[in-house]
Amino acid sequence: MRPDEYSGRTLAYLGDAVWSLIAREYLIRQGFTTGKQLQAKTIRLVSAKAQAKVYDTLHEEGWFTEQEEEIFHRGRNDNAGSVPNHTDVLTYRRSTGFEAVIGWLRLAGNTARIEEVFDRAKEITGVQ
Repeated sequence: MRPDEYSGRTLAYLGDAVWSLIAREYLIRQGFTTGKQLQAKTIRLVSAKAQAKVYDTLHEEGWFTEQEEEIFHRGRNDNAGSVPNHTDVLTYRRSTGFEAVIGWLRLAGNTARIEEVFDRAKEITGVQ
């Protein structure tokens, strides 16, 4: 299957794992080694609230391509089932859309674009 043929939920499933791995590798390479440090910094990059903030900022800047926006909407609008207690539905759906874009980029082999998004995410969230 081509990357754009997968459901938004499937793309988000992969994107969640990809984003988490990139964030964790980055933080370890920056010298954060204690569980407390890693957990606090990771949350600032991978939480639903953080991902929604990154998406919102980049969207307002017109940063995403038309196709990336289409994938975002597919992921956001796909029924996720239950929503975690610590976030509201709208934030969770925006983060799911964001993860769908990351998953889609990964399946398309566009790691350079994922790195661009991650670099901007570090700026937006203040994680360096």
